[in-house]
Amino acid sequence: MTVDARNGRRSIGALLRDLAEGSATLVRGEVRLAKIEVGAAVSGIGKGTALVATGAVLALLGTLSLLAGIVLLIGDQWLPADLYWVAALIVLILAGAMAAWFAKRGMAQLSPRQLAPTETATTLKEDAEWLKQRRTSGVISS
Repeated sequence: MTVDARNGRRSIGALLRDLAEGSATLVRGEVRLAKIEVGAAVSGIGKGTALVATGAVLALLGTLSLLAGIVLLIGDQWLPADLYWVAALIVLILAGAMAAWFAKRGMAQLSPRQLAPTETATTLKEDAEWLKQRRTSGVISS
């Protein structure tokens, strides 16, 4: 730190040097903080994804157990001579029909017509028409 002996003030060069050093220290600190925050976010995303995947696998296993139980119930209680293969076929047809219905509904939601930003396109057309009218009326000079 350079101090003028006459009046005890620091020189402009010293002030600028201190400002540059302080700015660099501040930027390094901000970068370090950003790295810590991003690392924490990525870690949280990884843990959350693992928990969701674990829950999905357990839900799938539970659903399969439920379907096996339904096959056993139908084969044991409602069909003569323990025809479990017929019960499994009935459950397969019902589950397949439900899966097809869900897939059809999902595909309808993902169609390009559903995903298109229709309101935005409409307002852009209106804005273009408004601008065209303003230009032809002479309000906007080219």
